Amino acid sequence: MHDTKPLLVNSDFPAIFRKPLEILQINLGYRCNLSCVHCHVNAGPNRIEMMSRETIDEVLALAETAYIHTLDLTGGAPEMHPDFRYLVRTARDRGIEVIDRCNLTILEDPEYADLAAFLAAQQVNIVASLPCYLEENVDKQRGKGVFKDSLAALQRLNRLGYGQPDSGLELNLVFNPQDAVLPPDQQQLEQAYKQHLQQHYGIVFNRLFAIANMPIQRFGSTLVSHGRFESYLSLLKNSFRAENLENLMCLNTLSIDWQGYVYDCDFNQMLDLPLGAAAKPKIHIGELRLEQLNDAPIATAAHCYGCTAGQGSSCGGALAR
Repeated sequence: MHDTKPLLVNSDFPAIFRKPLEILQINLGYRCNLSCVHCHVNAGPNRIEMMSRETIDEVLALAETAYIHTLDLTGGAPEMHPDFRYLVRTARDRGIEVIDRCNLTILEDPEYADLAAFLAAQQVNIVASLPCYLEENVDKQRGKGVFKDSLAALQRLNRLGYGQPDSGLELNLVFNPQDAVLPPDQQQLEQAYKQHLQQHYGIVFNRLFAIANMPIQRFGSTLVSHGRFESYLSLLKNSFRAENLENLMCLNTLSIDWQGYVYDCDFNQMLDLPLGAAAKPKIHIGELRLEQLNDAPIATAAHCYGCTAGQGSSCGGALAR
């Protein structure tokens, strides 16, 4: 696989600085039941990296000390971590909101038959990947049969109350482009998703998050192999909008990898760009001092244009207000 980091680090991206910390995004490990083409983590069934219970407890301690209001759990498939339920229960018992970035198909795996019910009982906010509402496109990007399993999982979640009015169980979907292009208008695409899924499958959900593909890891390597890396990076840079800088997710979020090292965002984590500035050594969660984060500079590279291009992009969808 091609390493795109050397192609990104020399960048003229504007300097940005941290605001008060509110969210911890936790990568529990790279094990996943899928191997998606657009995956910026390069996750898959054969990955064995997994966060230890000791590090999970350090995450929970930081969340309490820093008065964190949200834990955003990702992977791989975070639900495949043996301590996933321990982490969710402990956080919820402390009044912390939990987001589960779910690939949906894991809910249809017989080994996880009670997972959806567990998530509902804990009132976990589900952010589910469904890169298109058409079967052919989803299976092309994520593997044969993924679309049907995803629909079954969404219907299961709907029966539990997810996405239903006044249920308190939030179900948001994630769109990723099929190619090296920017996502279309999020609001218009959300309406198209809702109409199609409701009309054809009786599925409802709350919001759609349109997220740009980052030129790193598996997707970035594919671009390099096809000779399209530079053209995609040019598209991102030429679509830069300065107004998106004020709403970037890295301003109030800290990313923690499966080993417990901290980064400014999940994408920096995948590029191994340490917290604050690339010249510094990596900082472990056990060594982190909260005062280090006050108005601290955020490590940036050319991939950051992916978050500021067009309508903007974050783990919560478009940035444009």
